[in-house]
Amino acid sequence: MRSIWPGKPYPVGATFDGLGTNFSVFAMNADRVELCLFDDDGHEEKIRLREQSAFRWHAYLPGIEPGQRYGYRVHGPWEPGRGLRYNPAKLLIDPYAKSVDGEIDWNDALFSYEFGEIDTMNERDSAPFIAKSVVTQSHFEWGDDRPPGHAWHELVIYEMHVKGFTMRMASVPEELRGTYAGLAHPAAIEHLLELGVNAVELLPVHRFVNPHHLIKQGLSNYWGYDTLCYFAPHEAYAHDRRPGRAVVEFKHMVRSLHDAGIEVILDVVYNHTAEGNHLGPTLSFRGIDNPSYYRLMPDDPRYYMDYTGCGNTLNMQSPEVLLLIMDSLRYWTTEMHVDGFRFDLAATLARELHDVDRLSTFFDVIYQDPVLSQTRLIAEPWDLGEGGYQVGNFPPNWSEWNGKYRDLVRDYWRGSDETLSGLAARLTGSSDLYADNGRSPRASINFITAHDGFTLRDLVSYDAKHNAQNGEDNRDGTDDNRSWNCGAEGDTNDVSILELRERQQRNFLATLLLSQGVPMISGGDEIGRTQGGNNNAYCQDNEISWYDWENVDERILEFTKAMVRFRHAHPVFRRRGWFLGRPIRGSESPDIQWFRPDASEMSEEDWQKGYAKSLSVFLNGKGMRDDARGQPVEDDSFFLMLNAHYEPLTFRMLDDVWAPGWVVAVDTNTGEVDPDDEKTVDPGAELLVAARSLLLLRAIERE
Repeated sequence: MRSIWPGKPYPVGATFDGLGTNFSVFAMNADRVELCLFDDDGHEEKIRLREQSAFRWHAYLPGIEPGQRYGYRVHGPWEPGRGLRYNPAKLLIDPYAKSVDGEIDWNDALFSYEFGEIDTMNERDSAPFIAKSVVTQSHFEWGDDRPPGHAWHELVIYEMHVKGFTMRMASVPEELRGTYAGLAHPAAIEHLLELGVNAVELLPVHRFVNPHHLIKQGLSNYWGYDTLCYFAPHEAYAHDRRPGRAVVEFKHMVRSLHDAGIEVILDVVYNHTAEGNHLGPTLSFRGIDNPSYYRLMPDDPRYYMDYTGCGNTLNMQSPEVLLLIMDSLRYWTTEMHVDGFRFDLAATLARELHDVDRLSTFFDVIYQDPVLSQTRLIAEPWDLGEGGYQVGNFPPNWSEWNGKYRDLVRDYWRGSDETLSGLAARLTGSSDLYADNGRSPRASINFITAHDGFTLRDLVSYDAKHNAQNGEDNRDGTDDNRSWNCGAEGDTNDVSILELRERQQRNFLATLLLSQGVPMISGGDEIGRTQGGNNNAYCQDNEISWYDWENVDERILEFTKAMVRFRHAHPVFRRRGWFLGRPIRGSESPDIQWFRPDASEMSEEDWQKGYAKSLSVFLNGKGMRDDARGQPVEDDSFFLMLNAHYEPLTFRMLDDVWAPGWVVAVDTNTGEVDPDDEKTVDPGAELLVAARSLLLLRAIERE
C-alpha cells in the first residue's frame, strides 16, 4: 500500500525534496482530482487527492523521485454552455510541470466532445495519446555564473532559433545540431562573439505543440508559438531525450553563453495556449479549470474571446493566471538564469476588459516584483484586437519592438515619399514615442527584419510573398511587406540588380547600427539567409528556415561584423539620453543638427517636401552624459549623409566652424567601414554620394 500524506498547497506543481514529492494543482470548480502515476510500461496508478486548500488539491508521496511521469484527471460538471468542460477521461498535463515527456499523438480521444455533437462528452481515454508531466529536481552546478549585466544602451540583440541556428553548421558535431547543446558548442558561440552581439533573443523554448493540421500536411510548428507548458523547456531541442534532461541541457547552454558575456532573452507566449478555441483538444488548462484560465464570451461562455488569432486568450483578470505567469517568469529567472523576456502580443496581457490599459494589473505586478522588475522586459506592443497597436504606450521600465522604426526605415530606403521627418525621429531613438513619459532611447528596440516576415535578403529580392509551400494557397502572411525587389522578382543573374540588392542590405544594416536605441539583428541576415520569398515560415522546419552556413555571403557578413564593432567603439551612436538640439557642455556646437544636401540647415518647409529623399545630420560626440559606470563620455563627431534617391547626389561638407576636416568612416556603396587608407575631406568640399547609399564621415580633431 502506497503512503499518501496530506502535503501542502504550495508550491504549486510537483516538488521533490530529496525524500519524496509534493503534488499540488489548482482546480477551483472541480468536484474531485486524481493524480495519475505512470511507469515505464505505461501502466497507470490513480491516487485521489483528498486534501484541498484555497482551491488547490494536494498530497505528498514519499519515495516519488525525479523522472516519475504523471498527469491529472479532474472530475466536475460537463456543461460547455456554462464554460465548464470537466472530463475525467482526459489525462491532463500539469500547468506547472518542469518537464514534459513524449509527443502529442493526435487522436479523437484528445477532444473532450464527440465530433459532430459538441455538447456530448467524449469518454474515450486520452492517456495513451498525450505527453506526460515529469517530476524534476532543481540541483545544477552553476559555479560562479552571473548575468553579464550589460547596460541597455550597450546591447546588440540577435534574434535566433535554437534549432535552425545550428542544424546546418558543419563545425558543430552532427548529433548536437539543432539542440541546446549545439547552441552551447564553442563553434556556435564563436560566431556570435565574432559578430559582436551580446544578447540572444530565443524564439519560444517553452514546451509547445505541433498542431494536427500541420502534421497532416507534412509540416510542423517551427516557430513554437503554441505553448503547452510555461515551465518546461521544449524537449525536442535536447540532445539527451531522457525525461528531465532538457532542463539540465538548457541550464548548461545558459551558463556557456553567460561565460562568453552573452545574455539570454526568451520570447514568451503568455497570451494564448495550444488548446485553441472551443473545438480544440483538452490537454491541460481547459480540463483543469476552463473559466479561470481562459477569457470566455460573457454572453455565451461556450466560446472564447480571441485577441491573438489563435483561438483563445489567457484570462489576465484571473489571480490564478497572474500567479501562473509570475511563477513561470520567476522560475526562468531564478532557476534557469535567463536575463529577460520578450512578450509575444504583449498588448493582450494589458486587456482588463476590452481596451488596452497600460496600467493593468499585470504591469503593476511586474513593476513591484523585486526579481522581475530587474530583468529585461521587452514587449511586442500589439495584438489582433481592436485598439491593439500600442507602440509607445508601455510603462517606463519596458522596452518595445518598434514596429514604426521597421516600417519607416523600409519605406525610406525603397524610395517612398514623405519619409524624411519620420526617418529623423527613428534615427534619434523615436523620442516622439517614448520621451514624454520618462523613458529613454533604450525603450526602442530597433529592427528591420524579424522571424515574422521577410529575411533581409528577401526584403530586397521580392515585392510579394511566396508562401505556397505553407499549404494555404499563399493566403497566409502579411501583404504589407514594404519591400522592393530592385528590378527582378527573386533569383536573377543581372549583375546590376545583385549589386543594388547588396547595397540595400548594407543600407539597412548601417542605418540599424547607427540609430539611437537598441538594435536587433534577425538571425541569418548577417550571412544573407533567404527563405525563397516566404514571409511566414512558421511551419517550415527544414532548409527553408535553417541557417545556410554552406552559402554564406561573406561580404555581408564582414560588413555586419564591422558595423557592430563600429557601434561598440562609438558611444555617440548609443547615447543614454535624448538629443537636445542645442549646444551642450564642453562644446560650442549643438548635439545634433540637420542639413540639406547643400549643407543649409533644414527648415520646416524642407521637412514637409514629400518628394525629398536625401538629408544629412551632424552628431556631436562631445559632452555626452556619463556612461553606465559613471565615467565621462567623449567621442568623435560625425557627419551622416543619406541618399535614397535613384541617382547620385552632390552633398556639401560643413564649413570649418564644425571641424577642420573629415575622413570617411562608413560607405555603403563600397562596403567600407573604417578604411585603412583614410583620405581627408576638406570643409566645404563637395562629395558625390552614390544612388541609394549612406556615407558617414568622422570629424578630424582640432589641434
